[in-house]
Formats: sequence, structure tokens, C-alpha cells
Amino acid sequence: MNNQKFDSIIFDCDGVLVDITQSYDKTIDKTCKYILKEYAGIDSITIDHKIIDGFKASGGFNDEVDLTYAAVLSLYVADKLNENPSEFICKVISNTDKTGILSVQSYVKSICDISEFLSKLGSLDDRHRNPVYSIFDQIFFGPELYEKLFEKPSKFSEKGMISNDKVILSVSLLKTLQKEFGKKLAVVTGRGIESIRYSLKDMLNYFDINSSAFLEDEPRALAKPNPAALIRAIQAMGSKNCLYVGDSMEDYMMAKDATAAGNPTTFCAIVGTSTNPEDRRKLFAKSGVQMILESINDIPKVLNLV
Repeated sequence: MNNQKFDSIIFDCDGVLVDITQSYDKTIDKTCKYILKEYAGIDSITIDHKIIDGFKASGGFNDEVDLTYAAVLSLYVADKLNENPSEFICKVISNTDKTGILSVQSYVKSICDISEFLSKLGSLDDRHRNPVYSIFDQIFFGPELYEKLFEKPSKFSEKGMISNDKVILSVSLLKTLQKEFGKKLAVVTGRGIESIRYSLKDMLNYFDINSSAFLEDEPRALAKPNPAALIRAIQAMGSKNCLYVGDSMEDYMMAKDATAAGNPTTFCAIVGTSTNPEDRRKLFAKSGVQMILESINDIPKVLNLV
């Protein structure tokens, strides 16, 4: 990186600024168990980090609700076919590609009739009516924040899993980066702005909000790895050489596509928040990522800012 002179830095949130292993990851498991029990009478296996990492390695599951939906479909089909659920979901993962939920639906439809179950679940394009989205949001946000965001009560009384977010970002790191990049600090994340503000609080004010993108608040067509939101952020800041910091294959693919579209972007992979950092490091190294760090706290050293 000695020959690089980045003029902006853009961050993903989950797994980068915030450790989500006890928040989003737990919500995936809780939602999957609830949906399968309520809509199909099935007792679900635990959706552990191996399953989550397996789906995410395909590059098509930046959205945790999509991943939950994929797990639900997989386990429903495993039950209908009397297959071992753990073995079958691994088989589904091996047939998943960067199209994400579309590849999962295509595969399970090819071996089992799931039309009746799909009619109960509805389309992921309709967030307000889809039960997977609804249950996921209620479990993740908790009753107070859910009612604030969606203007309707939650059916659950338990504290939201979002309260288990472990914030890695610090004011001291932000001030160090601000000296180098000034106002050219932004966020392009799958979260909505109120969700990220809940966890980062006043630290969000250090970022150029107008140049940032909060994809949960935007159409699904803009979800990662679509580079449109990243390109928009880069161009809004007038950046000529951006460093994008993420933790997933979707992030890497998005950065590569932004570069291919004429917006030079170097990808920095964060692996320390993964439940298996060494496997994540190997995945990125095999894919050609040159900057792989344990934590965002290593960035100032790598960029010779300290």
C-alpha cells in the first residue's frame, strides 16, 4: 500500500464497524426457528456460523433476511424429503451462487414442490407483508425501536437483538482518519440509517451522511453486490482513489465492479469479527484481496497515519 494515496475511505457497517455475531447472527437463527414452527410445524436445527458463512461465501447474501429465507426454504425441503437437515442445507449451499436467494429457490424448486409454502411466505420484494421480514425485524429491533420504525406494535416483548451489537468503531479512530481524509469518510451499508444510528450514536456524525448509502432504506435492486450505491458515494465525495472497507464477498465484488465502471476502489477485508477468522482470511486471499486486516483499528498503521 506504500504506493497508494487514498483520498477517501468508505466503510461497510456490519462485521466492520460493529461485531454482529450476537445480534444479526442470532436473529437469523431465532427467525428461522419461529417461521418453520409457525408456518410448517417443523423444529429447526440451529443456524450456526458455518451455515451463515457458507451462504455468505457465495457472494449473494449481504442481506441477512435473504439468508434467513434461504435457510427456511432449505430446511422446509429437507423435512419434506426426509433428508438430514444439516446435510441437506450444506447441499443447498454448494448449489448457491452470487445470485443469492434466486439460486437457492431455483435449486430447491428443481427437486421439490414448494409452491404452497412459498405462497405462505410471500415475496421478499414486499417487506411490509412478508412474514420473514416482519418477524426478523421484530426480533432484531425489539418492541420500542420496531414500533418507532414501522409505526405498528411488535408481537414480541423481549429486548431487541440489536442491543447485542458490539461497537468496534471509536472516536479516537475517527479523529485519526479525519485528519487524513477530512470530510471524505462515508458509509455504504446494508443497514437502514436509524439502525446504524442506534448502535453508533453520535459517532455517525463523523461521516458524510449525504454521500453515504443505507441500503435497507432503498430498493432491493440496489442491494450489494450492485455497485451503484458505492459509485454514487464515491462520486458524491469527488473521490479519485477510494478505499472501501468490508468483510464479505459481496463487498469485494461491489468494489471490483465500481473499479471496472471507472471509479478506482481498493478493497480492504476485515476478518477479525468472523467466527472463523482464518477461514475468512483464506477465502479473501484465494480471491486475490491484497489488504486483509484483523480490525479497522489496524487501518492507521497500514496507511502510515501513525
